[in-house]
Amino acid sequence: MSTSVVVLIVVVAIVVILGIALLARAQVRRRRLQERFGPEYERAVEGGKSKRAAERDLAEREKRHSELDIRPLPETARQRYRQQWSLVQQQFVDRPGGAILEADRLLTSLMAERGYPTEGYEQQHRDLSVEHAGTIEHYRRAHDITQGHQQTEASTEDLRKAMVHYRQVFEDLLGDADVRPEGDRHHAR
Repeated sequence: MSTSVVVLIVVVAIVVILGIALLARAQVRRRRLQERFGPEYERAVEGGKSKRAAERDLAEREKRHSELDIRPLPETARQRYRQQWSLVQQQFVDRPGGAILEADRLLTSLMAERGYPTEGYEQQHRDLSVEHAGTIEHYRRAHDITQGHQQTEASTEDLRKAMVHYRQVFEDLLGDADVRPEGDRHHAR
């Protein structure tokens, strides 16, 4: 065999090995994103331009989230939020539409106190989806019902469903299981 044939075989082998390594890396990344984001991963892929673009978007969400100063609530604040939530639920009986708007406001306040930016629903959704993937669909549904109610009055049953969805997100955010240890503030898990 000539030297040029040997070199060609080595180059082809290296290219094949690099290709396999890149595919394996992409699969590991894909699996990690699927596990972390759950149904939100599928939603991003379906709504995105491509699977690669969706995965890039989800990775950007993780990066932004890792730079946030998410913190646990002191027990006094947790109790205060529980009391406020209880009042919102009581309001639902007489003023379901007003209670839903108040639930949305209270949830936004809780997000802010935990350290989440509250730049508007789309950014809130993106930031919450990283550590609260299990309840992000509840947030989406509650928000959609609330928006619909503001445009045309929603039925009491729809407002009740929104309240249930808000409660799921509220309870998830009130917990501290998603907070990173103090020394790990700027590193993604």
